[in-house]
Amino acid sequence: MSLEGKRVLVTGGAVRIGRAIVETLSERGAGVVIHANRNREGARHLAEELVAKGRTAWWVAGDLSTEAGCEAVMDQVFLKAGGLEGLVNNAAVFHKWPLIETDEARLMAEWRINVMAPFFLIRSFARRAPVGRVVNLLDRRVATVESGCAAYLLSKKGLAELTRIAALELAPSFTVNGVAPGSILPPPEGDLHRPYDRAGRNPLQRQVTPRAVAEAVAWLLAAEDVTGQILYLDGGQHLTAQTGEL
Repeated sequence: MSLEGKRVLVTGGAVRIGRAIVETLSERGAGVVIHANRNREGARHLAEELVAKGRTAWWVAGDLSTEAGCEAVMDQVFLKAGGLEGLVNNAAVFHKWPLIETDEARLMAEWRINVMAPFFLIRSFARRAPVGRVVNLLDRRVATVESGCAAYLLSKKGLAELTRIAALELAPSFTVNGVAPGSILPPPEGDLHRPYDRAGRNPLQRQVTPRAVAEAVAWLLAAEDVTGQILYLDGGQHLTAQTGEL
């Protein structure tokens, strides 16, 4: 399927990997809906930049931490864009909280954005559109077990399972796939020279770029015969983690 003229919502699309996805989809001819919660000015500016280049873009704002918030965002999307053919669940939170320090509030903080928001957005999309493509942004950690980030890892493993469940339940009208990156970028407030995620040897010995992730997302959105799949974009890092080579 060509992405030309297709409307795609990218959550958390104003910065970092989300921005790379938005820019790549826009280059492929898609009309992109850029979602943001805290960085609303960034989403607006990016949409304006793309429109100034003669492309189609909109921006929407909203908190995805509740079912009502997700529905409100979808209301904006369908009002502004007039419909939707694709959804990229990119928005996420990540904290390194060890299990013993993780209380209910911390657990739910990760779960609401990383699992529940994609669940409600996928459901809303499927209720409103006759056909569609969904790509969920995962993490190479879903292939293994790791200490120090229990809430986050549980949430991303949950999203991986949601990817497969939704792919089965929504077929043949929808495809649902996942992209699982490895180390890409440092946290925005961290040392810019420190990789975001060092755990696991990278057999290909190359740093994965946001653009590479974006290209994978674009390919899955266009693929007609792929569903329920998780594409690891980590230079083989998840393979070394499985064998204990940290």
